[in-house]
Amino acid sequence: MPYQVPEPKIFACTDSRELAEKIADFYGTELGNVHISRYSDGEFQPSFEESVRGARIFIIGSTHPSSENLMEMLLMLDAAKRASARHITAVIPYFGWARQDRKDKPRVPIAAKLIAKMLEAAGATRIITMDLHADQIQGFFEKPVDHLFASTMFLPYLKSLNLDNLTIASPDMGGSKRAYAYSKALESDVVICYKQRAKANVISHMELIGDVQGKNVVLVDDMVDTAGTLTKAADLMMERGALSVRAITTHGLLSGNAYEKIEKSQLSELIVTDSIPIKTENDKVKVLSCAELFADVMHRVHHNTSIASKFLM
Repeated sequence: MPYQVPEPKIFACTDSRELAEKIADFYGTELGNVHISRYSDGEFQPSFEESVRGARIFIIGSTHPSSENLMEMLLMLDAAKRASARHITAVIPYFGWARQDRKDKPRVPIAAKLIAKMLEAAGATRIITMDLHADQIQGFFEKPVDHLFASTMFLPYLKSLNLDNLTIASPDMGGSKRAYAYSKALESDVVICYKQRAKANVISHMELIGDVQGKNVVLVDDMVDTAGTLTKAADLMMERGALSVRAITTHGLLSGNAYEKIEKSQLSELIVTDSIPIKTENDKVKVLSCAELFADVMHRVHHNTSIASKFLM
């Protein structure tokens, strides 16, 4: 009688539960039972309410601030390790703290590497994530990292719009590689914004490299935080004669007065994924779910089949 691979168990961190339920539904199973006990001072303790001994488990949770999201993931990984789970995969749709991936001035931390080491120390034997802020973060791990691209969702959506004179734009020099990959897939032109920052989240100056006259422009980025860069870029491009400007960003942090900026800007729409819960509805913000992508990759990982197609733009 052939050996039957037992099905994995899928668990969710609190803030990512809605996405995890969608992933489990696409996978064809239900979420495992986790109970969170809380103390009056804010300390909390997760507990698996079912056996995970010898099992492959997936723990789904983005690690965006507040730091409770990261701490909950770490505690769940540790609990799974101590409960003798065989394979423990941290499914992190949005890998938070990733902007601190290098020392850009003296006496600062490399937070992305610190968190990579914390995840491994807590018990993660594999990481599945999407659109890291910097590709080199994969090298901070000693365990396997499956780095997925949201382009598998964005490209079909962009093609469905049937935009004439399409031009892909990067809101900064660092995103030029991503923009060129999209332009190659869509056979379009590319323009790049050059920006200078006064400090984090504050742009002092922006210039446009390329021609957008009479073009429908799509800005491409990995995340949108305060929306200052995207809205400033959109307004600049419309001043330079663009027909329309929309943006696709994988992770919608949308902090501070981001929604107000988007509403007042000349962006026609902002397309994000649900890697982070979108808590405010807005007519300009469209959400594409990444649940089917993660469910497919988790199934392939469990059954040891190739996921190479999910790495390609």
